[in-house]
Amino acid sequence: MNNDLKFKCLVLDHDDTVVNSTATIHYPAFLAYIEETHKNIQVDLEDYFSYNFEPGVIGMFRDIYGLNEQEMVEEEDFWREYVKDHIPLAYPGIPEILWDYKKRGGLIAVVSHSYSDYIRRDYAYNKLPEPDIVFGWDLEPEKRKPDPFALYEIEKKFHLCPEEMLVLDDLKPGYDMARSAGVPFAAAGWANDVAVIETFMRKNCDFYFKTVREFGDFIK
Repeated sequence: MNNDLKFKCLVLDHDDTVVNSTATIHYPAFLAYIEETHKNIQVDLEDYFSYNFEPGVIGMFRDIYGLNEQEMVEEEDFWREYVKDHIPLAYPGIPEILWDYKKRGGLIAVVSHSYSDYIRRDYAYNKLPEPDIVFGWDLEPEKRKPDPFALYEIEKKFHLCPEEMLVLDDLKPGYDMARSAGVPFAAAGWANDVAVIETFMRKNCDFYFKTVREFGDFIK
């Protein structure tokens, strides 16, 4: 392990942190779903980002858009089928940052609300370094973000202390997860310009990066 690294392990969110996926895939998938099933639901992209931030994806579908439990299962199935044929692109600069970090001896963990098989597919498609460990939506619900389960597992597997890791995420569930485990948190601010998200992140996070380049300069 390179002792010059600021953090021995980057714990990366996936969607809107490493890959540009909400605006290009997840939001269009939801629009396609409601066009078929709930034409009464109205949603724009900024709202979709905001509700993903808080109350989070489950709260958004259940409490904001009023889907019942069966409809939420159907929406998830629809989304999974949609994503099979739609691969998000990594943000420009992300591949170079992650490859440099790996070559310097850093560990890459992914903790995401996407499925693990799609995450690994996206990394391969975008020619990113293979993650050392992945925790996705296929975890039991009680172990997903914002629960800190994944962070504790990463600590145990790689013999790390909380301060040796950095969580990089664009949404509040990642922030809440990091805070619960005492792990430093950096906000990825490059996916959107939603004021309520940026205001919260700038006020509360250990680090805030508006651009990929700012993050890359920091992690060198």
